[in-house]
Amino acid sequence: MNFATIGIDLWNSTGLANFTAGQATMMPICLLLLYLGIRRGFEPLLLIPIGFGGLLANIPVADIAGPDGFLGIIYHMGIANGLFPLLIFLGVGAMTDFAPLLAHPKTALLGAAAQFGIFTTLIGALALSDSLDFINFDLGDAAAIGIIGGADGPTAIFLAGKLAPDLLGAIAIAAYSYMALVPIIQPPIMRLLTTQAEREIKMVQLRPVKKIELIVFPLVVLTACIILVPDATPLVGAVMFGNLLKECGVVERLASAAQNELINIVTILLGLAVGSKLAADKFLTAETLGILLLGLIAFAIGTASGVLLAKLMNMMSKDPINPLIGAAGVSAVPMAARVVNKVGLENNPQNFLLMHAMGPNVAGVLGSAVAAGVLLALAR
Repeated sequence: MNFATIGIDLWNSTGLANFTAGQATMMPICLLLLYLGIRRGFEPLLLIPIGFGGLLANIPVADIAGPDGFLGIIYHMGIANGLFPLLIFLGVGAMTDFAPLLAHPKTALLGAAAQFGIFTTLIGALALSDSLDFINFDLGDAAAIGIIGGADGPTAIFLAGKLAPDLLGAIAIAAYSYMALVPIIQPPIMRLLTTQAEREIKMVQLRPVKKIELIVFPLVVLTACIILVPDATPLVGAVMFGNLLKECGVVERLASAAQNELINIVTILLGLAVGSKLAADKFLTAETLGILLLGLIAFAIGTASGVLLAKLMNMMSKDPINPLIGAAGVSAVPMAARVVNKVGLENNPQNFLLMHAMGPNVAGVLGSAVAAGVLLALAR
């Protein structure tokens, strides 16, 4: 028995002997995601599983993110076929109250305006690809990058899984990072585009919404989606089904399961599966930097579009709208609405905008889902 050969074989099987420079670089990045989730509280429900999944994906030799590895199996079980984002949307629907939107329907326009950042970023991604030789985005890649502007993580993951699976890790990190940074990114844009007097506008109390309206609403939205944008029905249908479970009042156990056990389990699996795409060979590319930059631009444009449309609506309506609520049109629920309320209170301690902001906020959820359907139809 040659002990020297055995020793060499043992050394060659260790992680130390097989670490690449890329893997060594990704480990601190994944630890940073864990830090942001644990210490800073930035989207911890997703950043912690994603960060830990990234650590596992960059372990040498084990091939945990490979097709037959632990993370690879999870990825193909729920991301490659789009199942996990749909189940997340089902849970989101079961937790969403559409009453503020029904009480003030025209705020749906603010949710639609906030999706403007998606399509401008799509054009920007294609232009960036044409102008820089080291970046290569096709229409599918650009569509998946643009959806970051909707500030809706599950929608971004769903579309990236369909159109740009190689970019999934970077797109998911960008989407959830900017969602977590809503309290930092949005207020300067909101203040820049509004005057002190506009930020102090107080809105009238919302009308009570009847139970029948809440029950019929998901059915009406699903019907409209089937007729107009059938490609969006997987996402919209999941949200509306979850919401119907909540509002019909006769399946409390199902609604509770969707809001709790189901969404919690799927969130763990979704985060780990996204983390599998943080392997060094897929993440450390020039395209990743481009995605992070374009995602920030998309989010900023979406925020600005909502605020500017609210200002325009004020010029055409006798009922004043506080332009701040337009920023909630991005679908980062309910954080964007809370940020709007916080900025409103800073300018007027008696100005409570939370429920008014929830209208465009939940409209943004539907808007990003519809935009994803449109992009899927265009790019596939």
